[in-house]
Amino acid sequence: MLLSVLSNAFSGQGLDLMSVIASILASLLVIFVMLPFHEFAHATVAGWFGDKTAKMLGRQTLNPLKHIDYVGAFLLLLVGFGWAKPVPVNLDHRKNPKGAMAVVALAGPLANLLAGIVGGLLINLVLEVDPTAVLFLLGGKSVGILSYIVLFLYYFMAINISLAVFNLIPIPPLDGSKILMAFLPNKICYQIQRNEAMISMILMIAIAFGAFSGPLSVAQRWLTSGILNLTALPFSGSPFNPNFGL
Repeated sequence: MLLSVLSNAFSGQGLDLMSVIASILASLLVIFVMLPFHEFAHATVAGWFGDKTAKMLGRQTLNPLKHIDYVGAFLLLLVGFGWAKPVPVNLDHRKNPKGAMAVVALAGPLANLLAGIVGGLLINLVLEVDPTAVLFLLGGKSVGILSYIVLFLYYFMAINISLAVFNLIPIPPLDGSKILMAFLPNKICYQIQRNEAMISMILMIAIAFGAFSGPLSVAQRWLTSGILNLTALPFSGSPFNPNFGL
């Protein structure tokens, strides 16, 4: 995210210090609040299935110090998506462990998607007060502090949606792989688990070379736009409301 802001500045769009600050603050909020909430969601849902592993290891908590992975946090600050330390889960005792694991895995991305929806609601609430604050988000000039609040909320929303989309990629060790394995034969799941370390390394190399940047950006923009329009429905004074100005 920060890299994107700086890239826009050096491409001739100008560097706005408040935009950089908004980007950094939104990223830090995600790192210290939403990444822990993502892992907390995994641990809590695993507990619903009777697995107390995360709780016994002190991971069913919102304490960021228990969850932060410094490489993942740095990447999130820099490019807008990253990761925390995975919560340990053991559902082998369940009658349908793959199905239970899929539900546990889905809890994390849903937590980020929920945060994105909250961000959209807050953006539209601010725009209900001052619709002109959206101009800065669309590339215009700032019209006051509300413009930067909208920009901060937009970064917060966009990062969370990026995290939800990123984690749903069906490649180990991401959550999407555990959801996919619920629908695969045990023999194939075993082969995936056996080679997870190598697959994860290939994934990291692919991320480093930007292999997912294009598809992730498209999905993130599409979801962000959809959520902004959806969350604008209760706010007739928001420019994102289809009936705005009518």
